[in-house]
Amino acid sequence: MTRPNGRTVRDLRRENRTAVLRRLYFDGPMSRFSLGPATGLSSGSISNVVAELVAEGLVEEAGSVDSAGGRPRILLRVAPASGRMIGVDVGETRIRIELFDLTLTELARTERPLVPAAEGAERYEVGIVVDHIREGIAEVLRTADVPAEALLGVGVGVPGIVEHPEDGGAGGALVHGQTVGWDAVPLERLLREAVELPAEVPYRIDNGAKTLGQAEMWFGAGRGASSAVVVLFGSGVGACVTTDPPAPGRALEWGHLKVQVRGRRCRCGALGCLEAYAGAEALLERWREAGGEPPAGAGEEAAFAAMTAAAYPSDSGEPDPAAVAVLAETAEYLGAGFADLINLFQPERILVGGWAGLLLGTRFLAEVERHARAYALAYPAARVTLGLGTLGPDAVTVGAAILPLADFFARGGRREDPAPAEEPPAWTEAVRDRTAH
Repeated sequence: MTRPNGRTVRDLRRENRTAVLRRLYFDGPMSRFSLGPATGLSSGSISNVVAELVAEGLVEEAGSVDSAGGRPRILLRVAPASGRMIGVDVGETRIRIELFDLTLTELARTERPLVPAAEGAERYEVGIVVDHIREGIAEVLRTADVPAEALLGVGVGVPGIVEHPEDGGAGGALVHGQTVGWDAVPLERLLREAVELPAEVPYRIDNGAKTLGQAEMWFGAGRGASSAVVVLFGSGVGACVTTDPPAPGRALEWGHLKVQVRGRRCRCGALGCLEAYAGAEALLERWREAGGEPPAGAGEEAAFAAMTAAAYPSDSGEPDPAAVAVLAETAEYLGAGFADLINLFQPERILVGGWAGLLLGTRFLAEVERHARAYALAYPAARVTLGLGTLGPDAVTVGAAILPLADFFARGGRREDPAPAEEPPAWTEAVRDRTAH
């Protein structure tokens, strides 16, 4: 049956289930009585939806509370064991794979370092990345003793622009990662071919900064904000802008904003990108050029920690002038980049995450904020707050796991079904007949 507005009874039932699940997920445990005003649904609709969800094992009882003069009210919550998700972070120095239950409690994790397999080999060689993900998924499922059939999906955060073909083509999501040498890599197809998972388990692939933004808006420092920009600061820099907190944000290639004409060469090949001055990889290069000496043989994260400690010594030692100068210049470049975000999007909050951003901490962020407010227009600058993300350096895997979870909620808590074959519009046959002559 189709309603006058085009929505079917099935659509309405799905929307009601979605409303109840989301409210219980974010604000539960709640009673049936409280769910009515919280969702805007009638008591009859609440009773029907809750009965369905309890019967399916998606919702369970979680104690009771006293009511005003009546029987105690039963509290309900989303059942943690009713689904599992995997989040994958294809990071700059490692691939991290985590298995979560429905309430995002970590059940198992593993990491695979991203290092060249041989002299001259690419760190991001696609076959190596796919192998790491395949092995990691198998490991976390085995460690937690979880059958693959229990998965609601696998979310993957990647560097670069992710293209989702409108027709859902056979290859699925394509990754355009210019800084890592990926040109239209059919990552979804490659994972489906390599990873032993049931065909009905969906993959959700998206930009890593976008998954970080989703995590901070749902569970971290972005909760309660009407709009925010979440910045991912690691080897490179990226950002995600969110104007509707429950919905996915929009990934921004902010690191490739031009901050100096004919400036330093960026990993993307262009000149003068913000990332060429503010990414951790670029900072270390500039520190070496200024006379800094990272520990011999240290990886990128260890070397960056050494530079930070040299600029901000915890004891009474003298700061390293080269590290101080590099970070001071970087704070101004980032401040100018933040000012552009403020002027363009006028967000309520700007949040900094990623391993490098969190390592530099509040002291460095205060300098960035000072420059941002000086460079930005006064009105939006006065209405934005800047802060650090609260979910730690592993937040991308949490955000990646949210991708299939958000889809699951949008379907009313139902598993993904193959799309039914649809008849083509009548005009297609007429056009085909004309072109045949």
